[in-house]
Amino acid sequence: MGLGACIILIAVGAILTFASDWQLDGVNLDLVGLILMAVGIIGTAVYTSILRRRRMVVPPVAPTVTEDDHRDLH
Repeated sequence: MGLGACIILIAVGAILTFASDWQLDGVNLDLVGLILMAVGIIGTAVYTSILRRRRMVVPPVAPTVTEDDHRDLH
């Protein structure tokens, strides 16, 4: 799930919780909205932690010199 989908989940959940006055039999839309917002926030946290891990810069490793490489230089 990408960052855009997480933001959409948060927005839809907020709309269902705070801006709608719909009533459905057997469905609590306030609870559905809270669940959608929670899933969106968790998804955003996971996405940013994975993105941060991908952007870590690893210092380059020095090439290893073997005995055969030493002999070729002389």
